[in-house]
Amino acid sequence: MIEFRKLKKTYGPLTAVDELTLSIDDGCVFGFIGRNGAGKTTTIRMMMGLLEPTSGTVVIGGHDIRREPEKAKALTGYLPDHPFLYDKLTAYEFLRFVGGLYGVPEDVRDERSARLLEDFALTHRASELIETYSHGMKQRLALASALLHEPRVLVLDEPMVGLDPQGALDFRRLLARLADEGRTIFLSTHSLAVAEELCDRIGVLDHGRLVALGDLAELRARASAMPSARELRDLNGSATLESVFLQLIHATEGEW
Repeated sequence: MIEFRKLKKTYGPLTAVDELTLSIDDGCVFGFIGRNGAGKTTTIRMMMGLLEPTSGTVVIGGHDIRREPEKAKALTGYLPDHPFLYDKLTAYEFLRFVGGLYGVPEDVRDERSARLLEDFALTHRASELIETYSHGMKQRLALASALLHEPRVLVLDEPMVGLDPQGALDFRRLLARLADEGRTIFLSTHSLAVAEELCDRIGVLDHGRLVALGDLAELRARASAMPSARELRDLNGSATLESVFLQLIHATEGEW
C-alpha cells in the first residue's frame, strides 16, 4: 500500500532524510518514531507531496507521489502536526468545503459529514464557529475532515500533541476503531505507549536514517542482544517500547 523508494532530502550539507526504503502492507498500523529533528515530519511532507525530495519517491496504492500526485492524494487522508482550520467557519461549513475539494457529491458529503460529526462527538457544536473549539475538538474535526472522502490510507503526524488525558484516551480509542476497519495508518508519534498499544510494525528513525524496523517482538529481540540492554529493562524484566527505543538510539550515537 505504501512504499518508500530511497527517499532522500538534503539541505546543503545537511541530510534530513537519508535514502529511506521500506514497504507498509495494506491494513497495517505503522508507527514512525524518533527523536526531535530525526526527519519524521520531513518524510511525511515528502510523502504527501508537500515537499520535493532530493531523490527517490513514495508510492501510495500504486501511484507515485511525484508522477501521479492527485491519484496518490485521493487515496490518502492527512492530519498534519499543526492542522489548519478556518476559524470563522462552523464545523458543518468546513466539512462541506473539504468535501468540495475532494469532489465528494453533495448528498454523499452531507451524509458523511453528519455521521462523522456524530462519531467524533461534535454534533452538538457543529453550528458554532471553530474558533470557539477546544484543542481536542479541533483535532477531532481535523481528523473528521481527513476521513470525509473515505481514504484507504491515513497519515497522522503527532496527532495527540496538546491533548489532555481524556482527549488522548478518546483519540487512542478512535485510532483503534479505524484500524479495526482495515485502514492503513501511518502514525508518527512521540507517545511510545500509543505506538506500543496500536502499531503492528514500528520504524525507528534517527538522523534521517531508518535504524530499526519490525514488530515489537522483533525490536525487543534486537535491543536485548545489545550489551547494555539489561540497564533498560522495566521492573518486570521485559523491555518496553520506551526502553527498546532508547537502547536502539543509544547504539547508533557513535555513528554520527
